[in-house]
Amino acid sequence: MKNLIRNNIKNLQPYACARDEYKGDEGIFLDANENPFGENNRYPDPYQKELKAELSKIKNVETNQIFIGNGSDEVIDLLYRIFCNPGKDKVIVFTPTYGMYEVSAGINDVEVIKIPLTEDFQIEKVSYDAYLNDETIKVMFICSPNNPTGNSIDNDEIEDILKRFKGIVFIDEAYIDFSTKESWLKRLNEFPNLIISQTFSKAWGLAAVRVGIAYSNEEIISYYNKVKPPYNVSKLNQECVLEALKNSKKQEEEISLILKERTKLVEALKGINGVVKIYPSDANFLLIEFQDGNAIYSDLIERKIITRNRSSVVKNTVRISIGTKEENEKLIKEISLIS
Repeated sequence: MKNLIRNNIKNLQPYACARDEYKGDEGIFLDANENPFGENNRYPDPYQKELKAELSKIKNVETNQIFIGNGSDEVIDLLYRIFCNPGKDKVIVFTPTYGMYEVSAGINDVEVIKIPLTEDFQIEKVSYDAYLNDETIKVMFICSPNNPTGNSIDNDEIEDILKRFKGIVFIDEAYIDFSTKESWLKRLNEFPNLIISQTFSKAWGLAAVRVGIAYSNEEIISYYNKVKPPYNVSKLNQECVLEALKNSKKQEEEISLILKERTKLVEALKGINGVVKIYPSDANFLLIEFQDGNAIYSDLIERKIITRNRSSVVKNTVRISIGTKEENEKLIKEISLIS
C-alpha cells in the first residue's frame, strides 16, 4: 500500500484543528476563535464520530474503516490527491460511466484511460488485461450499478480485477440500495486495495445534504482523514443524516415504492411506438433508447418534464429518474403523445 501513496502525502503534516487538541464536550471553549453567540457557532466534529458509530452498526464495518465526505465527489477528489501524482499517474474508467471520475482527473492533472464496456455494458477481461502491470495506473473506477446505464457490473469480473490489479479498485455503489445484488461491503476485508463509495443522496433522499461515504481498510481511511479539510461536513448535515438513520423504515418503504414504480414504468414504456429499447436497471432510473432521443428530450422539456439527454454517450438515449406515481403517469402520457 505504501508504494501506492504519493510521497508528499505520506510525509504530509496534517492541519491540527482545535478539536484535535481537546476532545471533550464540556467546558468554556475559547480555543477556536468561534463567536460565543448563536445556535450554530461551534465548529462540528471533524471526524463525525456519532455518525460513523451509527453507520458501523448498520453496515457491520469498523468505525476506523469509514470516511465521511462532503458528497461522494469529495471522496473521489481526495482519492486522486492521495494516490495519483499530477502529470505522471493514470486511472482507468469503463465507459460510459459517471462523469466526475474524468472531471476530477482533469482537475488533478491525471490521465484517464477509457475502456469501453461491451454492448450490454459489462467489463470484458481482455479489455483490461494489458494494463494490469502498468505501475503508472493507480486506480480503476467501477460504477455498479452503473450510471448512466443502470445495470450492475458482473461480480466475477470485479473480483478478477480486485485480485490481479496492483492498484486501487474504487467501486461506486451510489445506487446499490435499489439493486438485488449484494454490496461489496461484505467482502471489504478480503481486498486491501478496495475502496467502496456510497451516498445518502439517492436511496435516503438527502441529495441536498451532500454526505458521501468511503469504506476501506484502516490505513487508506487514515490517509483520507489526513488530507481532508478539517471541518468538511457541517454539524447540520451530520444531524440531518443521523435523523434519517433513526427512521430507516421510511427509507425502506420509499425504496419499495420506487422499485414498484420502476416496474410499472418499464411496462408502460414497452407499449409506446417510439421506444426502441429499455435497458435493464438496478438503479432508480431507466436508460431508454428512442427513435430520436434528442427530439424526445426537447419535446419533454417543452412540457416541463425534465429528463437527462444521454445521446452523447449512448445514441438516442434519455435517462429518466423514477418519480412519484403521479409524475410517472404524466411522463407516460406526454411521451405517448410525442412518440
